[in-house]
Amino acid sequence: MRTLFVGDLHLSADRPDITQAFLTFLETQLTDTSALYILGDLFEVWVGDDIAEPFANQIADAIKLASKKLPIFFIHGNRDFLIGSAFAQRSGMTLLPEVFTINLYGIDSVILHGDSLCTLDKPYQRFRKFRNLTWAKWLYAHLPKSKRLGIAAKLRSNSQSSNQQKSYSIMDVEPDAVLALLEETHTQQMIHGHTHRPAIHQLANGKRRIVVGDWYEQGSMLCISQDNIELIELPFGQ
Repeated sequence: MRTLFVGDLHLSADRPDITQAFLTFLETQLTDTSALYILGDLFEVWVGDDIAEPFANQIADAIKLASKKLPIFFIHGNRDFLIGSAFAQRSGMTLLPEVFTINLYGIDSVILHGDSLCTLDKPYQRFRKFRNLTWAKWLYAHLPKSKRLGIAAKLRSNSQSSNQQKSYSIMDVEPDAVLALLEETHTQQMIHGHTHRPAIHQLANGKRRIVVGDWYEQGSMLCISQDNIELIELPFGQ
């Protein structure tokens, strides 16, 4: 048996190739799998469970079908942090806290989306702190749908423009933040996404950090079993 991790799919109606790749993944890659963890940014943008687009409902139905075979867990990303219990229930996913610890084949591990580790990006961390406030989420959820769609479009545009001006180091995780979280959670292994830089990093203290790949140019999954850890590319159309 094995455990699979994916993240940073950024599904949207204008990228049907990614949508189809994910549907194919759910149909073909879950054999001999004990659990699937989706580490955030399943969608490019999410403005509320009450405004789910038709393609998002298609995704929910596909995940629901897959969840009859194995448990599927979801951690919010920075693009879909407003996914709520209604959509999770429809799709059969279990919502996890933004930082979650599990034991993977005898190795204590911490899993998360990863944006909280980019501590050098001060403006984003200030926004992240604000958006996580209970009253801010409540206020946003009660805005008219048209207003929420407009805010989401502006945030997406601002994010793309801002990221073009930021250095590689600012947009990557900060090593001290990684080590601090490993220490805080008493874990030996960290698995995250967000940075779109898939790799298996062996840390100086004998611990390990694994980054899942994004789905912009091809699919990507992290496969962990008792004896193996592998990042696997899934070319579109296959």
